[in-house]
Amino acid sequence: MVTAIRRVGEQLERLDDPRIADTERGDAERRLIEEIDSLWRTAQIRAVHVQPLDEVRSFMAVFDETLFRMAPELVRSLDVALGGTNTAPAFLRIGSWIGGDRDGNPAVTAQVTAETMAIQAEHALLALEAVTDRVGRSLTLDIETTPPSRALRRRIAEPATEPHRQFLMQVARRIRATRSATDLIADLRTVRASLAAAGASRLASGELQHLIWQAETFGFHLAELEVRQHSTVHERALNEIRARGRRSDTTRDVLDTLRVMASLQQRFGPNSCRRYVVSFTRGAQDVAAVYELARHASRGKLPVLDVVPLFETLDDLSRATQVMDEVLSLEPVRRRLAANHRRIEVMLGYSDSAKEMGPLSATLALHDAQAALTAWAKRNRVRLTLFHGRGGALGRGGGPANRAVRAQAPGSVDGHFKVTEQGEVIFARYGNRAIARRHLEQVTSAVLEASVPRPSRSDPARGFGELAATIDAPSREAYNALVGAPGFETWFLKVSPIEELGRLRIEDLRAIPWVFAWSQMRLNLPGWYGIGSGLCAAPLHELQRAYAEWPLFNAMLDNAEMSLAKTDRSIAERYLALGGRPDLTAMVLGEYDLTMAWVLAVTGHRRLLEDRRVLSWAIELRNPYVDALSHLQLRALRAMRDRKTSRADRVRAEHVFQLTVNGIAAGLQNTG
Repeated sequence: MVTAIRRVGEQLERLDDPRIADTERGDAERRLIEEIDSLWRTAQIRAVHVQPLDEVRSFMAVFDETLFRMAPELVRSLDVALGGTNTAPAFLRIGSWIGGDRDGNPAVTAQVTAETMAIQAEHALLALEAVTDRVGRSLTLDIETTPPSRALRRRIAEPATEPHRQFLMQVARRIRATRSATDLIADLRTVRASLAAAGASRLASGELQHLIWQAETFGFHLAELEVRQHSTVHERALNEIRARGRRSDTTRDVLDTLRVMASLQQRFGPNSCRRYVVSFTRGAQDVAAVYELARHASRGKLPVLDVVPLFETLDDLSRATQVMDEVLSLEPVRRRLAANHRRIEVMLGYSDSAKEMGPLSATLALHDAQAALTAWAKRNRVRLTLFHGRGGALGRGGGPANRAVRAQAPGSVDGHFKVTEQGEVIFARYGNRAIARRHLEQVTSAVLEASVPRPSRSDPARGFGELAATIDAPSREAYNALVGAPGFETWFLKVSPIEELGRLRIEDLRAIPWVFAWSQMRLNLPGWYGIGSGLCAAPLHELQRAYAEWPLFNAMLDNAEMSLAKTDRSIAERYLALGGRPDLTAMVLGEYDLTMAWVLAVTGHRRLLEDRRVLSWAIELRNPYVDALSHLQLRALRAMRDRKTSRADRVRAEHVFQLTVNGIAAGLQNTG
């Protein structure tokens, strides 16, 4: 699907070219219709479960078609902005949880992790070999016009009239035999230096420089594979090991995974797989557990480990600096800090924090945690990277990434910004080269801007601390009143397609089905619920001043506005009617009306998305199609839940339901 859509885009670009001849136009139209016909005839529902390695191969399509070719273009644009001196570093790094994240997904095993890296390496090596071969063949430089440097002459196996070409062809063959990426980069830099010394500066800084940036960005492993596991799994594993009894399959897999990490590092270098994220970190003991398990798994060689604590709940976020004080006292952490120039990473979870306390309170709690961790890092002289676990949906921290960067607590970015890109967002942002480059340029510029020291400017949040406290409590109370209402869970099962979604091939990872179900209902509740109750507790003029002067507050309200714009009140009412609880329905719709009124009042807009016409038009264009799918889904749900429905009709209803889920998700975009 991804590659077919890319081919459609190529034909549209041909048709947009005013210089195209009539014969070419006819050919472009023919190929365009052919691709659309192929897409139309492609099954919209998978016949078999999606396995982790299927996801890995899907991501490889994005690497092959977009990321590999776009990465050097991105660095080149920064280099041009710096004066075109080839001093820009290859600043982009790709990481991946696909094949490494086993938190709640038993299909991800140690064997899957090993096979994932094998697939990634194959694509990276083939891509680097092809470019090295192409660049090498183009360097037909005679030894008389462009004499090689002494360093290059020492590296050439035999005399040659085109030494630069011959050497790069040798390098291409060595890539095929897979040495290390560090050696490759050194070889390429040798050629670049030789060309520059011989006066061929254009060739030194051209396609060869692009190849160097590609090698620096992707290495031989393509993406840094990260492992994630829940803290309680490690706790149970250690208890089993200490008891010297029978080890469960889960414990054996934890140990096997750590062994795989060591073997991958030996093959592709430490950066290929060294980060181990611990979900629901409660204390330093959860970090220490991974290091202890690594010792038990070791067969002569410990892997290089950067254990990354993940703080998600309100209590864990508020205790983050206290926990990190304890983490710094751990001997393995002290050794790692001594080896990596005192770099440390902390992950913040957006999905479960928003699910626990609502979007407004979660936004404020995450900001406070960032500010506290930034101050903590400065006190302890560590170089902190905050890893933002944002989901694609607005209810999981989604939204425009560049605005999110600018809204971070001052000093928390400091040249490093790490963020997750979720499933549907990956293909939306990186399926097209132009869109991918534009997105990454925006994020890069935001990171640079946020990293500029501004000693005269304090954190805007300090000036609005009283306002934040005023709106926080009532917002959280409103959210808790809904999710804590008696019978809420039973009601939610009736009004949402959450149980039916459980039969689909979607990972059951806490906040994901929660947010996805609300979006299918056309409510998008996790993105706005409770904000109205919070806003109405404060003076309007203070809220308007905060919207104008406080980037965090501005971004939060704009995201809530987008979420409200993707909500359809009339269709949502039909879903809510399935629950038979008019009290809860009134609570939800009342908060929706209140939030709508106050968001418009604070932003000064007469209607939603008034200042974002392109987005508004896109939603208006898609809505009629999404509305029809929603009505079909409601009909299918009733048929599936009706005990009188025949088996044949139930099968047909389930098929229709699954088709509508795909269509609604595609139409609403950032849905889960």
